[in-house]
Amino acid sequence: MQTIKAAVCHEFGAPLVVEDIQLRAPEFGEVEVTLDAVAICHSDISYASGAWGGSLPAVYGHEAAGIVSAVGDHVSSVAVGDSVVVTLIRSCGTCPTCAGGKPTGCETPYDGDHGPIRTSDGGKLHQAMACGGFAEKVVVDQKQLVKISDKIAKDVASLIACGVITGVGAVVNSAGLRAGQDVVVIGAGGVGLNAIQGARIAGARRIVAVDMSEEKLEDARAFGATDGVLATLDAPWRAAYKALGGKGADAVIVTVGAIPAYEQALRHLGAGGKVIMVGMPHSDAFAKYEPVVLAALGQGMVGSKMGDVVIQRDIPWMVDLYEQGRLQLDSLISGRWSLDQINEAIEDTKGGKARRNVIVFKR
Repeated sequence: MQTIKAAVCHEFGAPLVVEDIQLRAPEFGEVEVTLDAVAICHSDISYASGAWGGSLPAVYGHEAAGIVSAVGDHVSSVAVGDSVVVTLIRSCGTCPTCAGGKPTGCETPYDGDHGPIRTSDGGKLHQAMACGGFAEKVVVDQKQLVKISDKIAKDVASLIACGVITGVGAVVNSAGLRAGQDVVVIGAGGVGLNAIQGARIAGARRIVAVDMSEEKLEDARAFGATDGVLATLDAPWRAAYKALGGKGADAVIVTVGAIPAYEQALRHLGAGGKVIMVGMPHSDAFAKYEPVVLAALGQGMVGSKMGDVVIQRDIPWMVDLYEQGRLQLDSLISGRWSLDQINEAIEDTKGGKARRNVIVFKR
């Protein structure tokens, strides 16, 4: 066991506590990564607030990048010294879902209570989302990693681990958007901006961003939105309908976990279109809709977990797009913070103006 610093959640809704924890060495198929950066995702905030329950104490954080510092037996995909993106997508590769090409829906459970981390006195410490990235180091399964170029800054690379693959993947994989189709993206935060640029890359005709803030709509235009609609309008779908030339969208990407957004999403949708459900409301939240409308218009609602990506396939493609200047990553970062400032970074993220805040580790 080695001692590292981590931000630990001891009580839902309370500030995280930066303290010493224990990390064991990587075992069969596992890799130790010394982190350079970990971004703050709204999923981390929701978990830490108790929105979805879970085991405590816990270390959250799942959008990270760093350098491989140790490997266990039977690791062939990476070597010590490699630069990697660290994701939460832990896939067994053999369950029916993995075998069907959907590793984000792996059916093999992971017991985070018995993972590689312990409290400083050896007690139980939950490795949340199979990652526990709010820490100086992580030990994860080798399938959770993708090797990247040393030339890419790690704070930028960390964004690819969740926000980028989720947003871009929701458009390209989950919606299967074709060139010339129209898209409405509800929510222009970190994931929403990536859905917008995913639609741009896929060749969408019109991309309409819907958000509560004019400032966020300006961000959306910078990432490729052709039009912006304030969600505070009495009937924002009418403005979106007008922007699309008098028709509904082929795909509506809901990137916020807000019930009003889900209840309004179908109003933006055209005949034969699909609502792609990305944002994660609290566990006890319910939305209402009329099934007869979906049936009559041939519409659909599709859940999208982590953009339905296959990380070994999709992350290298996205990195290549970034290196070509076709995928914006640097401008997604709103602020850089130290691990000791993590609670300030979380509060800033909750304020709703941040694109992505990143914790940067000093070596």
